[in-house]
Amino acid sequence: MNKLPKIFFFLLIIFATNPAHAEEKSNASKTAWPDLVAVKGGTPAQMFEVGIKAYGGLDRFIKKGQTVLIKPNIGWDKTADEGGNTSPDLVARIVKMAYEVGAIKVYVFDYPVNRVEDCYKNSGIETAIEAQKGIMFVGHEESDFREVKIDRAKVLKTVKVHKLYLDSDVVINVPVLKNHGSTNMTAALKNLMGVVFDRMFWHKNGLHETIAEFPFVRKPDLNVVDAYKVMMRRGPRGVSKGDLELKKMLLISKDMVLIDTAAAKIIGQNPDELQYLKLARDFGHGSMDLGRSEIKRISL
Repeated sequence: MNKLPKIFFFLLIIFATNPAHAEEKSNASKTAWPDLVAVKGGTPAQMFEVGIKAYGGLDRFIKKGQTVLIKPNIGWDKTADEGGNTSPDLVARIVKMAYEVGAIKVYVFDYPVNRVEDCYKNSGIETAIEAQKGIMFVGHEESDFREVKIDRAKVLKTVKVHKLYLDSDVVINVPVLKNHGSTNMTAALKNLMGVVFDRMFWHKNGLHETIAEFPFVRKPDLNVVDAYKVMMRRGPRGVSKGDLELKKMLLISKDMVLIDTAAAKIIGQNPDELQYLKLARDFGHGSMDLGRSEIKRISL
């Protein structure tokens, strides 16, 4: 019998059963990640570290040498334990991890309702992110915003958008989940009002429509909803700590509509009754179908 076929067959068996080859094949086939990660039970920073690992790692979104904008909610002159703004520890952890995966500059910015300096300082976010070499960006003049036309919009046909939101390589949207008197809920979609110059236009001309149309400008690359301490009533500024409930939760997703749908469940809202959420879905910005989505749930 010719020995060549036997040798060839033997080599095929070795290659096919080689552990290293099997691992490479397994890793190559693992390309899909969950649509949404929901974490419960830790601090905001702890939950983000565990959650982003389950979502493929922060280096899935940030490459070496890129500039990153982190957009938390810092709209109010409130301390960290009053629930009006995003957790400073969460923002600081994202800054730290962004640098670890190779970001060259990490900016943190919001266009607050209250006095900028007071919001940045008293929220605790300025001190927390500067300890991680994050850049707390103070640029709130009209000249810091650029006019953008939105061809597909019916209401928000033009909007002045902050240059960091337009120019950064990566945008990470990090809202705090809370009640809102006009829209019932603030989460990922509504948090982007903090990168526009004229918010009053939105309030006067159709708040739900403008919130839903704005993602035509640009969608964040990643959304992280801080649902650790949730303002259940009298938002968005809050009146007392009695309005807060300790949920100890955090959500992560690329899909703004999906993450807001999940957030609505946490805050006790019916997603189908959130007008801007349904409009955003109808515009093609994301899915409201939690039942058909791949959700990774983690308890700490």
